[in-house]
Amino acid sequence: MRRLNRKKTLNLVKELDAFPKVPESYIETSASGGTVSLIAFTTMALLTIMEFTVYRDTWMKYEYEVDKDYTSKLRMNIDITVAMKCQHIGADVLDLAETMVATADGLVYEPVIFELSPMQREWQRILQNIQARLQEEHSLQDIIFKSAFKSASTALPPREDNPVHSADACRIHGHLYVNKVAGNFHVTVGKAIPHPRGHAHLAALVSHESYNFSHRIDHLSFGELIPGIINPLDGTEKIASDHNQMFQYFVTVVPTKLQTHKISAETHQFAVTERERVINHAAGSHGVSGIFMKYDISSLMVTVTEEHMPFWQFIIRLCGIVGGIFSTTGILHSIGGFIVEIICCRFRLKSSKSTPVQLPDSQRNDHEPLATEEATQ
Repeated sequence: MRRLNRKKTLNLVKELDAFPKVPESYIETSASGGTVSLIAFTTMALLTIMEFTVYRDTWMKYEYEVDKDYTSKLRMNIDITVAMKCQHIGADVLDLAETMVATADGLVYEPVIFELSPMQREWQRILQNIQARLQEEHSLQDIIFKSAFKSASTALPPREDNPVHSADACRIHGHLYVNKVAGNFHVTVGKAIPHPRGHAHLAALVSHESYNFSHRIDHLSFGELIPGIINPLDGTEKIASDHNQMFQYFVTVVPTKLQTHKISAETHQFAVTERERVINHAAGSHGVSGIFMKYDISSLMVTVTEEHMPFWQFIIRLCGIVGGIFSTTGILHSIGGFIVEIICCRFRLKSSKSTPVQLPDSQRNDHEPLATEEATQ
């Protein structure tokens, strides 16, 4: 009895077919059906390849939250060249908490030549072209996030020539650790001197004619130093038109957590606004000649995560492509065949009405004698 019940159950399951099969003897093949099938399979193959390409690709997801870490120090990476001798200028940081960061902690003063060599000039031109493209196409930043860790360092390459004249500029490079509050990094005339009531630079020993704050910013970043990341001020070059000239950069720093499939790092992005003017007290333009970078730390933190399409979603999309093409091509083929059939039927009806009806020869011979006899009578 159990065996009979199992056989009945199996037969019942076999009969319950969601996709009924049509016997091959009932199927009529045609050239149009074969053409539609060929087009359908070709389209499915192309869309499957394109979908696989999309599946392999990744995208960057941006999430925002409040930065709760306000007690730690912020690293500031600097590489700037000023067209003045090192003994005539000084660089330091003064923040809103009246905390002055001395330059001896991490900055190095190196006498260099301000004019770049041909290879260095080519490097700067390429970097400026990348900066211009980043301002036009903001989506390129995602590509930099993905490929930055596989690219070479963006630091200025060393000189390949042997200069004849002596050093006429000063390269200030290194890093400082500052508080997570708004501050001002500046390079001005004279070395910084500690003062209990404020902040001062010893500028009396430097002649006014030697002021020249033409400068080049090879690198400026905040947070962990990551090779390959291009910052907004990298490659910037400014030429002073007057001895008493002030260059100002207003920087807004945003803490950023970068999480990709290859690395996880904490860095900082920033936006910058530039301004430059000539100091002329008689015309009402007051200030001090030099380079001033006023930065402010944002209270929001951005988390940039590299995401990938799940495998189950890829399979569902493939099933949708295959089923959709099968259904669509079947419907289009049926509609096309119906339209062609209607046109052909109308053409046949018109041709049949236009042709005259002719009797066979046997019927024509039987009626001809009768007609002649009636005529004689």
